[in-house]
Amino acid sequence: MTLLLLEALGAGLILVGIIWWTMFSGRQNGELPGSNDARDASSDQNKNK
Repeated sequence: MTLLLLEALGAGLILVGIIWWTMFSGRQNGELPGSNDARDASSDQNKNK
């Protein structure tokens, strides 16, 4: 039973590690501020006209 709990804990830690790695392994200072927001908003407005 203890082995199953340890295995489940290990799998959970690996899952959290993968998620952490994919979220925070990009640019050194994160994404550029407003790099995609303004472009996406303007393209949505042009499609609605």
